[in-house]
Amino acid sequence: MKKTYKIEVDCANCANLMEEATSKVNGVAKATVNFIMQKMTVEFAENTDVDSVMKAVSKACRKIEPDFEIEL
Repeated sequence: MKKTYKIEVDCANCANLMEEATSKVNGVAKATVNFIMQKMTVEFAENTDVDSVMKAVSKACRKIEPDFEIEL
């Protein structure tokens, strides 16, 4: 399953770091962050609890940019 989320990120470098961090979260098969569009697309592994994974993604991204916002 693939979902796209509206995000708020301040710089392109942070967006790249968030993409890397999101890709490492357990349950994420692939992640793409588009800084210009302010969107994050996450492809989830099969049989994954999307809510739990997205909480972990949000936590990982806030380590990079504390004021990171994502519309779940």
